[in-house]
Amino acid sequence: MISHGKILLTGATGQVGSELLKVLSGSGDIVAPKRAEMNLEDEASVREFVRAVRPRWILNPGAYTAVDKAEEERDAAYAINRESVRVIGEEAQRLGAAVVHFSTDYVFDGSLDRPYREDDATGPTSVYGSSKLAGEQALAATGAAHVIFRTSWVYGATGKNFLRSILRFAGEREKVRVVADQFGSPTWSRDIAGMTAAVMTFCEPDGAGESLNDRVQRVGGVYHATGAGETTWHGFAATAIEGMKKRQPERRWADIEAITTAEFPTLAKRPANSRLNCGRLDERFGWKMMDWRDSLAEVLPEILQG
Repeated sequence: MISHGKILLTGATGQVGSELLKVLSGSGDIVAPKRAEMNLEDEASVREFVRAVRPRWILNPGAYTAVDKAEEERDAAYAINRESVRVIGEEAQRLGAAVVHFSTDYVFDGSLDRPYREDDATGPTSVYGSSKLAGEQALAATGAAHVIFRTSWVYGATGKNFLRSILRFAGEREKVRVVADQFGSPTWSRDIAGMTAAVMTFCEPDGAGESLNDRVQRVGGVYHATGAGETTWHGFAATAIEGMKKRQPERRWADIEAITTAEFPTLAKRPANSRLNCGRLDERFGWKMMDWRDSLAEVLPEILQG
């Protein structure tokens, strides 16, 4: 996919980062620093590492993602989600590198009655959402060639995510209560990685005289990238449990009870509507995200295999 140059990948142990590491394993020289090598809370550490590596691409799924904890750790959330992104953008602009950054549905307030488009007004209601929006804006302000993917409800067979937590609870308890009035689209981390690789390939120059920087400047910007279809957290959980019952009929699984957001208070406010319109992604890059039911059907066997 990439014939030369290095790919700098942050957050390589996270859900999206670990899948990117697998998907891109045969593409270029991937540099995936550990925290001790590149600390996203430390601007100097980020700047020095990027300058030392001199990457062609910088992929930045690394983020502060503890949504409730961010309400009490605002400085840490902004240091990682805004300031490190700004530094990455500044260094990429200086090098002529291209940046792929990952953002979230939390940049919206969740009040619309339809899926959000990229040009809809933002209005985050949490520190996490505000810090991620600030990161998007900081990256754009640097002038670096970049693509920003907003996604939501990310899950996979590994790492910390809603699906794995629900399956653990459902295997241990008689009943599990899950919010049924928040709507969104579960998104498989591997599908995000595959989409990212496809977009990178699309952006690589075809020999017609256009540089990588020029091409990404032309086709880049903000794109929504979530699983196709929609459901609620309760619907996602219930579908997952039904899938596990078919695969392990001998095992006892908890009943999934639908509750309201008001019955499950959290420090940070969650968007009632996390649905994102991904039409622009398809129109520009010809990529359609997997339906969440199809991806779930692939993830469940992986979880069972351990």
